[in-house]
Amino acid sequence: MTATAQKTAAQRSAEDHVPLRRWLGVAAIAAGTFSVVTAEQLPVGLLTTIGGDLHVSEGTAGLMVTVPGLVASATAPLLPVAIGRLDRRIVLIGLISLMVGANLLSVVAPNFGILLALRFLIGISIGGFWALAAGIAVRMVPGRYVPRATAIAFGGATAANVLGVPAGTLIGGLTDWRIAFLTLTGLGLALIAALVMLLPAMPASDPVRLRSLAEQLRNPVVRAGVLATFMLVGGHMAAFTFISPILQSVSGIDEELVGPLLLAFGAAGIAGNFITGAVAGRNVRVAIITNSLLLTGVLALFPVIGGTAVTGVALLLVWGLAFGGVPVAVQTWILRAAPDATESATALNTSMFNLAIALGALFGGLVVDGVSTNGVLWFGAVVSLLTTAAVMTAPKR
Repeated sequence: MTATAQKTAAQRSAEDHVPLRRWLGVAAIAAGTFSVVTAEQLPVGLLTTIGGDLHVSEGTAGLMVTVPGLVASATAPLLPVAIGRLDRRIVLIGLISLMVGANLLSVVAPNFGILLALRFLIGISIGGFWALAAGIAVRMVPGRYVPRATAIAFGGATAANVLGVPAGTLIGGLTDWRIAFLTLTGLGLALIAALVMLLPAMPASDPVRLRSLAEQLRNPVVRAGVLATFMLVGGHMAAFTFISPILQSVSGIDEELVGPLLLAFGAAGIAGNFITGAVAGRNVRVAIITNSLLLTGVLALFPVIGGTAVTGVALLLVWGLAFGGVPVAVQTWILRAAPDATESATALNTSMFNLAIALGALFGGLVVDGVSTNGVLWFGAVVSLLTTAAVMTAPKR
């Protein structure tokens, strides 16, 4: 009996062991999500500079965020269907290569029209990579490590949302916006090498069909998850797209301090990712509701008490903490809602995430132009608050 128990324990230990190379592969996927999401949102902190250089308004320059977001939202559910059983490793490498090429050409784009066409290609890379990344990451580790692998993989998306944009803003402010794009191109080349070396062959275990996407839309728990994604990300992006003018006009912060402050925002977001990941591992509903209420509170309070540099910075850090946990929280919800159809459900969630980025930026711009920067903060707060109702009324899984 004792020998059998010892043998069983040894077998469990062997099954739970994850080679370092596998964890490095998960880290490479995280770097990939960082790269594609940074590529999508890089223009956020550079709209004024890009608009001035290419002779378009800030509102028109904002299409650099809207276009790839819309393209990614369409690509995310369709690309997994189109590629069938093709090795996911090859697809990921191809998508990052597409991003690298588009970013490199952006560096030398002579006018805004060509730059916008290249942003279309960026959207394909974003939607495809993100839709496949989570499913691959969780296949690389045993079941008990799936929450950790998810947190790491989507830590890349969080880092992009809260560090990629600030870093790009800082580089662009110190040099030129084209140098920021060139820097991301270099990161992409290094990432291609890492994916080639670290990812094993990943044939599709169960190819995504259009029918399976429709089935997941009929799953009420998945529907609640993608709705939460849309409202949280949309509310955030409506305001965050205009974070530079918000900090300057509401809190009176000098323009040259925006880049460093957004890096602090990013550090808070990284902390939020791993704190939320730990909470979501125990109770994902609580994790999403907590982040929703925090984000709502920050956006609602910014016009009220954010009128000084001190309070503005404090609210910015809480904002980073709150939104930093959103990607891992909603993805954990989706994985639990559809354990037997992770690629299909993740594709839908990725589509909604990117649609929210595009529409959040678009409607945020309309509110800023038609109302004020304070108005866009209130708008974001209302949209984010709706997440709480969606999650609280969702059936349990």
